[in-house]
Amino acid sequence: MFKSGLSIFWVSLIFILSPFSFAQEKTTTPQPPKVTSQGYPVVLGDQILFYLKEKVKGYSPEERAETISERIKKIADDPDIPISALTTSNFEIPMTLVSVGDKLLFPIFDQDALTEGRTREQLAKEYAEKLRVVMEKYRKDRSRESILYGALYTLLMTVAFIAILILLKNLKQKIDQRITSRATARAKGVQIRSFEIIRIERIRALLMGAVKVIRFFLILLAFYIYIHLVLSFFPSTRPFANRVLDYVLLPLTAIGKAIAANIPNVVFIVILVLIARYILKLMKFFFLSVEKGTVKLSGFYPEWSKPTYKILSYLVIAFFAVVAFPYIPGSESPAFKGISIFLGVLFSLGSQSTVSNMIAGFALTYRRAFKIGDRVKIADFTGDVLETRLQVTTLRTVKNEEIVVPNSLILNSQVINYSTEARERGLILHTTVTIGYDAPWRRVHELLLKAAERTEGVLREPAPFILQKSLDDFYVTYELNVYTDKPQGMAQTYSLLHQNIQDSFNEGGVEIMSPHYTQLRDGNKVTIPKSYLPKDYVPGALRILQAENAEEAREQRGPRSSR
Repeated sequence: MFKSGLSIFWVSLIFILSPFSFAQEKTTTPQPPKVTSQGYPVVLGDQILFYLKEKVKGYSPEERAETISERIKKIADDPDIPISALTTSNFEIPMTLVSVGDKLLFPIFDQDALTEGRTREQLAKEYAEKLRVVMEKYRKDRSRESILYGALYTLLMTVAFIAILILLKNLKQKIDQRITSRATARAKGVQIRSFEIIRIERIRALLMGAVKVIRFFLILLAFYIYIHLVLSFFPSTRPFANRVLDYVLLPLTAIGKAIAANIPNVVFIVILVLIARYILKLMKFFFLSVEKGTVKLSGFYPEWSKPTYKILSYLVIAFFAVVAFPYIPGSESPAFKGISIFLGVLFSLGSQSTVSNMIAGFALTYRRAFKIGDRVKIADFTGDVLETRLQVTTLRTVKNEEIVVPNSLILNSQVINYSTEARERGLILHTTVTIGYDAPWRRVHELLLKAAERTEGVLREPAPFILQKSLDDFYVTYELNVYTDKPQGMAQTYSLLHQNIQDSFNEGGVEIMSPHYTQLRDGNKVTIPKSYLPKDYVPGALRILQAENAEEAREQRGPRSSR
């Protein structure tokens, strides 16, 4: 009686409350089961129990599958409910119930049995038996003992994975050492007679690169096996274990299909790259020969070789890039075009100074304003040219300071090159002194030339010369000009020249009073250092004489020095 009453209760509950229960349990399902050609699956964990295909009592097979899966999961997650209580019940109403104790799992209708080609009782018992096996496995996999075993296996696999990484690393190092030793022992590469096709260094680099690639793929394989096994140790992650390979293969498959579809274009691009590469090599060989002087071109200077090669190489690369652009995979896509426009805008906005410096660098090269090693003055900077690049020129001053000057500044400034004429005709260094009118100009010339003769770094031929620049109120301005072929030693040469001028004038007894001063000689000594004066030197005294008249006073007036 109790069992019959309970059955009637379940039947009534299904027909009265099933809309509410189906709708409520549907909202708790996180993701709906995936439909297949067999119907909508009823699942527990990662196991598919059976499929529902028919619509019953206004409920679609998808809604029924979702609700039944949720009910089965609740029963399986409750360890207090024994799996042995799983039973099936038949009713006069065309329905067979599968339940656990007093908890309903799902009903089987005639439509379901007809679709599967069995009776309701047979189909219900088959589903119940399969559910019993799957629920036992479900609970066993989620037991504490199973989780502990999974953690232990994960630890062991982690240790094994680390050991494999160390082994691969050590193996690669040994193989690299073996390749290096063999390459060192064999000094020559692949050659035909005396012509070497591939150098031994290139072969060594290729072999070591191949070893590196193989090691990389072995690490990827070991990592895939490690992830697959670790995910399979735990029931909650087991569904993802079989999908790891799909996650890797799907993008690779897409890439492979794209490459296969663009193989003709890729071959065309490879051929273009090879042609461009060998054209650039031929150009480099030609201009290198011009730079070394092996090949001579009329009106073409050797220092023009490198910049000319750079300009032509840019043009060649640009030409082949334009030709290859339509054949680049994805070049017709809106994303590719958008990125190209974006990069072009960035380049045009941010490269104004860069482009101007590059153009200035080429202009300076072809103007031959200076070359490496020249002593130059650019704007306020004076120094030796250390390096010339497309955008900047580096100078080193006499104070050993390194100055980086933008080429655009050089192009807009005057450049004084002290080294260009110094190599052939000599650089003229000049300095001025001012001497009073009381010193004979021939004597001054003699002393200045004597100082130039003593100075190290001054050329004897062409001979030094003197210019009298001006006749001023109190003195005459003399300019000494000397030749030197060492512009890098200008500062030292000037210093020595000034020292020798002082010595020469002091020895000659001629005072250098520059710029000038006015004094009445009243017994003070001259400005010549004491070591240059004779031992019996006595400073002249100021003499005062009396006269009866102005005529006599003028006749008797002593000499006056006004400087």
